[in-house]
Amino acid sequence: MRINSPEELKSLQEIYSQALNAQKKRILVCAGTGCVAGGSLLIYARLKELMAERGIPCEVLLQEEPHEHMPEGACEEKGSAAAQAQDAALHHGIGLKKSGCHGFCEMGPLLRIDPEGLLYIKVKVEDCEEIIERSILKDEIIDRLVYQDQSLKSYPRQEEIPFYKKQTRVALEYCGHIDAESVMEYIAVGGYSAVSKALFEMTPQGIVDEISDACLRGRGGGGFPAGKKWAQVLRQPEEVKYVVCNGDEGDPGAFMDRSMMEGEPHRVLEGMLIAGIATGAHYGYIYVRAEYPLAVSRLQNAIEQASAIGLLGENILGSGFDFTVKISQGAGAFVCGEGSALTSSIEGNRGMPRVKPPRTVEKGLFEKPTVLNNVETFCNVAPIILRGADWYKTMGPANNHGTKAFALTGNVNNTGLIEVPMGTTLREVIFDIGGGVKGGNFKAVQIGGPSGGCLCISATEDHLDLHLDFDSLKKVGAMIGSGGLVVMNDKSCMVEVARFFMNFTQNESCGKCVPCREGTKRMLELLTDITEGRGTMEHLDRLQELADTISDTALCGLGKTAAFPVVSTMKYFRDEYIAHVVDKKCPAGQCKSLINYTVDPALCKGCTKCARLCPVSAISGEPKKPHTIDVNKCIKCGTCKEGCPFHAIS
Repeated sequence: MRINSPEELKSLQEIYSQALNAQKKRILVCAGTGCVAGGSLLIYARLKELMAERGIPCEVLLQEEPHEHMPEGACEEKGSAAAQAQDAALHHGIGLKKSGCHGFCEMGPLLRIDPEGLLYIKVKVEDCEEIIERSILKDEIIDRLVYQDQSLKSYPRQEEIPFYKKQTRVALEYCGHIDAESVMEYIAVGGYSAVSKALFEMTPQGIVDEISDACLRGRGGGGFPAGKKWAQVLRQPEEVKYVVCNGDEGDPGAFMDRSMMEGEPHRVLEGMLIAGIATGAHYGYIYVRAEYPLAVSRLQNAIEQASAIGLLGENILGSGFDFTVKISQGAGAFVCGEGSALTSSIEGNRGMPRVKPPRTVEKGLFEKPTVLNNVETFCNVAPIILRGADWYKTMGPANNHGTKAFALTGNVNNTGLIEVPMGTTLREVIFDIGGGVKGGNFKAVQIGGPSGGCLCISATEDHLDLHLDFDSLKKVGAMIGSGGLVVMNDKSCMVEVARFFMNFTQNESCGKCVPCREGTKRMLELLTDITEGRGTMEHLDRLQELADTISDTALCGLGKTAAFPVVSTMKYFRDEYIAHVVDKKCPAGQCKSLINYTVDPALCKGCTKCARLCPVSAISGEPKKPHTIDVNKCIKCGTCKEGCPFHAIS
């Protein structure tokens, strides 16, 4: 089954494409982690079972075993890859596939039916029979499974849904549209064509120049130019070089890289392989946290499939170029997202950053020159090589070309995985794609998570028109980061938000340098004092002083940017800090130590419900008379306020 030349690859692409298009319908059940957790694999199994019961031709794989009778001249060898693919093209059954993440996680489990492009939301196992009977056999649309907006307008087709309409998918191009576990389907949509072009039509310097001309910047942090990094590795005289893919996505609320590894693992491998061709590296590693078992499984399956047909390993496509890929699983240490800590972990050492220089491009993995990019960066490589830098530069502003994937979460109506052109505004993302703020008015957005210090809190309407690109965010003291985007409404306490992220960063500090190890601990103590009512104005001055010191002296990016949550919230929400330390009040009502519940005697009817609900008997009073709350007994759980039918407790 080995593919030995670019001509054979092109021939197989045509055959597999015909096989894919020959399927009358394709049912794509979302098999990303979110939908799997919602039961999508049970839906897949039930659909397969129902089609078997009804005798409906069901193809769970694009490639099938060859029949005894094949067209003469179809292929010289009956058991070859081309023969099997051409035989599959003769079938006209229903394709049933486990796809990658469709993105609209708020509405999962999701099911797409092609070629119509129908998208069914919140699908249950009990819906499967109706889907088969009506949508598959009768071409009918099941209205109750179709997305409706707030005006109750229905959107049967995926591309018409507002959530998808303003998106442009490059890195996520095939995620949710093909079988995530099939190398044949990836080849059918043009997979590995960019590798063929890189090997036989371009020089290593030409590849680097194309990536540089496209202005592809790293999607995992500060946006360092990928072409510049590759050029530095290409210039190194060492014979042994490495390509490392950073899949250690540890930011709270982020799941972009995970979805790409799960949904289009061959796209990741193809990008790594092209990086190897460009820099003369023959060994690749993908560093994935062990908390991503589905991503690890899909990547391992993709490596085995690509190796089996000669797209990885020795003499790829008969070019004489060798490239192997291994998976290294991390133990969940957030600091291992930093380059030198990551390579140290792969080597079997404790994941801790080191002093630089030398940089990773000079001495990285095993002290050899190393290309280190994250998953999303590698997923952008193949389309750039195939379509050219000029095409890529049609998206996004100058020096910020292409698209960016975001994990849109928090207090927003449409949570999920999105990809938009660089330069798209926050307003478009939150209100047009995200469907607006849920549970209150817009207050803040956290961009990029603490990875690389990419936390931006914005309080004003002006920030809603901020463009999401590297340079625009840098101007307001933020970074685009890996792409986690958490929306917060006006019920969020920004002091508590800062304390939460400082607690996260402090727990994840590797402890190697004093500023990060001790400084973040002191900052966390000060923030805890403020949220528990012990803060003073001196606490605010000390927080700012510590933030400046840590940023200036910490060893790695984790420490240097650990104070960003505090600095940004103190800048944009200083009035909330003042309320906490001077008035001893939490304006958002989230800091329990600063909450005091009182009963309004004018509204209280003496129904006694609050007294009966209170778990510590802190409420007393006679029936039909106003009650009172003993503040010394009250544990501030809020049960009384929630249960009062007369809204007498505030």
